[in-house]
Amino acid sequence: MAERKGIKSWPECERPRERLLKYGEHSLNDSELLAILLSSGTKGQSAVSLARKIIEKFGNFKGMGHTDLRTWLGLKGMGMAKIARIRAAIEIARRFGEGKTKDRRFKIKSSDDIAAIFMPRMSDLKKEVLKVLLLDSQNRIIEIIEAAEGTVNRISPIIREILHKSLEYFAASIICIHNHPSCNVEPSSEDIKFTESLLLAASFLDITVLDHVIIAGGKHFSFKDKGLIKFT
Repeated sequence: MAERKGIKSWPECERPRERLLKYGEHSLNDSELLAILLSSGTKGQSAVSLARKIIEKFGNFKGMGHTDLRTWLGLKGMGMAKIARIRAAIEIARRFGEGKTKDRRFKIKSSDDIAAIFMPRMSDLKKEVLKVLLLDSQNRIIEIIEAAEGTVNRISPIIREILHKSLEYFAASIICIHNHPSCNVEPSSEDIKFTESLLLAASFLDITVLDHVIIAGGKHFSFKDKGLIKFT
């Protein structure tokens, strides 16, 4: 299809928005979907043309996640409103994935289950984030909380927050998950100290720490699988 300056000048059968409404979102390619979010192009290029340039730069939608704002502003035609719409849509997709897990009362059986949930969301983060799964007595997810950003060097405040939330939701057990932006999946000395402190504190409240999983470089490390968490 020959590129034209404005999508409004295209035949209706070629316009992304009209095609989505008539044939469904699955009929559109990545550039066309992104063009709908952009809403408009810039002088001399349509929204579809701008969308193609964005995808060429980032590779895919995943590559757009957790990117620095300056990276976006370097693209001609990308103002704050367009950037905000794209980043909001990506975050909605991530939360949709977590929401489906909770809605189905997903039962955690292994560290592979944990990795399947959190690898897509956390593997490309540029900073460390600590999340906690709150589970019922059947190891089904009650809630997912974000306990901290940055390294786990503020052990006492973080542990108090985790246990407070666990009691608030009447959780029988918990699982901690955090990422290493360095792509080194091995636990640091701070990770080990944090886990040991959490195990001790949780034991006084009769809350079981089932695992602490680290995600990095497309892999995961499980404290439980490595024998670093033992149950009495």
